[in-house]
Parts: sequence; structure tokens; C-alpha cells
Amino acid sequence: MARMMCKCGETLSTVQVPNEIELFVYTDFEMDEINAMEINDPLDIPDPEREVWRCPHCERIYVFDGNKVIRTYVLEEDEEGENGGK
Repeated sequence: MARMMCKCGETLSTVQVPNEIELFVYTDFEMDEINAMEINDPLDIPDPEREVWRCPHCERIYVFDGNKVIRTYVLEEDEEGENGGK
């Protein structure tokens, strides 16, 4: 997956590297495995199990299984009416 339309209408693309869309999110188990490896080059770090994207406009989070979105998370307004502690 390299491009998709966010529900807010923003085009999300990971074609450019680096980008502000793709997040590298590892579980504790994945990090334990990585820490146990003898890695000399950062490029040898394995990719996380799931691909995670964040929309820079609305800050929705999309979690992928392969090319399929399996979860979408939307920020809720806090009690003061501010998003995500910004």
C-alpha cells in the first residue's frame, strides 16, 4: 500500500521517504525479539507485523493487515475541547 484517501478527504501517501504518514509500531514481544538480535545496521531491523498510518490532517490512525485496513482510530475531544493533548 502506498496511497489511500483518508475518511477526512486527505490523500495519504508513503511514496516519499521519509514521510509523516507511516509509523513504525512494535509490540513488546517484537521489541524483545529485535533486542535479542545482533543487529549492526539499522536497515536490518525487521518491519513490524502491522503497518500503521496517521493522517496529518485529522490524526486518524489506520492499522493494516497486508493491504487491508483492519482498524481505524479517531481522536476524541477531551473535556476542555482540545484534541489529543495539543
